[in-house]
Amino acid sequence: MPASGWEPLTISPMSDLPQDGLLIGEDGLARCWWAGSTPEYCAYHDTEWGFPVSDDVRLFEKLSLEGFQAGLSWLTILRKREAFREAFAGFDYAHVAGFGERDVKRLLGDAGIVRHRGKIEAVINNAQRALELVEAEGSIAGYIWRFEPKPHPGRLDRAGLSERTLTPESVALAKDLKRRGWRFVGPTTMYAFMQSMGLVNDHLHGCHTQADVDSTRERFERPSSERPPGLER
Repeated sequence: MPASGWEPLTISPMSDLPQDGLLIGEDGLARCWWAGSTPEYCAYHDTEWGFPVSDDVRLFEKLSLEGFQAGLSWLTILRKREAFREAFAGFDYAHVAGFGERDVKRLLGDAGIVRHRGKIEAVINNAQRALELVEAEGSIAGYIWRFEPKPHPGRLDRAGLSERTLTPESVALAKDLKRRGWRFVGPTTMYAFMQSMGLVNDHLHGCHTQADVDSTRERFERPSSERPPGLER
């Protein structure tokens, strides 16, 4: 995923890629350059990345996995995602909020996930904070979608996407989550979260998935249109 790190392509040096950043697959479809490195990335790009999400559990899962990705590639996390789901009770945050030291030790011994005590404890902490957030705001989705970035003007190419790693909205979201006690929620991480959960459509111009994402976002019923002070449209 561009905003939070992606593995170098093995099929072509970056210098050999066209400026528009598109790669033509064996199926004849144009895709964002980063989707061409592995079948896992290709499937994720075509079916998940950029499509809007309003399910609280899915949003919490992605927030958690983005935290685990810190210092790693998304491909590493993507390949371990099912193991993460099993280890963290499907990312049911009400369940995870009750995890204790015995669960931390269990998770530290689970070779299927990233065994990092700080990140494991952060997910448990964030699950507890998620319960507080839902009590205060009604839902994770209603809260998150208040920070939907403004549509960016112009057509996005590879250079533009590579340079865009955060926005005022991702900075504001990170700041507010940290104020609420969340961990591993920096502004660049939050922009990658926004890209993946459909708060923005960062598929490149000419990518075959771009129009599908645009259409889905147009039909998508946003949980809340109220934006935090300072982020008015």
